[in-house]
Amino acid sequence: MHDVRFSLPNLELAGLANGHTDKPLIIALHGWLDNAASFIPLSHYLNDYHLIAIDFAGHGHSSHRSADAHYHQIDFVHDLHELVLSQGYKNFILLGHSMGGIVGSLYASSFPEFVSHFITIESFGPMSKDAQTSPVQMRESIESRLKLRAREAKHPKSYDSVVNARALVGDLSEEAATLLVNRNLLEQNGQLRFRTDRRLRTLSSIRLTDEQAKHFMQNIQAPTLAIMGTSGYEVMREKMQERFDWVTNLSHVTCEGGHHLHMDYPQQIAAKLLNFLADTPLKQ
Repeated sequence: MHDVRFSLPNLELAGLANGHTDKPLIIALHGWLDNAASFIPLSHYLNDYHLIAIDFAGHGHSSHRSADAHYHQIDFVHDLHELVLSQGYKNFILLGHSMGGIVGSLYASSFPEFVSHFITIESFGPMSKDAQTSPVQMRESIESRLKLRAREAKHPKSYDSVVNARALVGDLSEEAATLLVNRNLLEQNGQLRFRTDRRLRTLSSIRLTDEQAKHFMQNIQAPTLAIMGTSGYEVMREKMQERFDWVTNLSHVTCEGGHHLHMDYPQQIAAKLLNFLADTPLKQ
């Protein structure tokens, strides 16, 4: 995998790609506070595809949003579509993990003509809340932004401490945590700094309702594969069970591993992914 960069009107997206430009395209979207390195382990088994894993805005090597902006879910979908249009991508496979799966589900629903297949790992559509909680959601979101602005940024004390903390919090192997941390740290004047925009840690301004999430999921037209981990996030498995009949052309599997099973057990995830794509051939 090598570094790639894409200039969009208001920011620059970075990512990693395997360079197999003559193969069918897979666009991979990582999880919250992860980055494109999330897909390095899986890339070793996808040589028959042109894999492009992007860093979302504010993550990895991509631009941060401007000082007067925030990180809204719809804006990640917007960035993805600007990327697709700027590069002329069509009929591609969309792969998402966790938050990337949420963004992928919204994109596959809103722009179905661009997506030939949708694969979601440890995610099944938008997170939702009851409509009556909307005022509280907005208040808490604004308060979290103001509190963050009033605090000084914390910087890592050592490389090893960051790797250990990332492995512990993310419930993933030290090897996988190292890949993510390597892409998320830089050194300035002899001190380590996080690349991730700390504003990503503030609360969402408002979540979709179940009814809205249902309509998004029902409009996904591409064959869809959902992969869950045996010890992944329980809320993800619950969402899938609740929403099982919301996606018409759905396949689903459960594989060994936690929330980052695509990093810790890439060979088994690649096998499920490749079998799914073989069983549902690309449209010509």
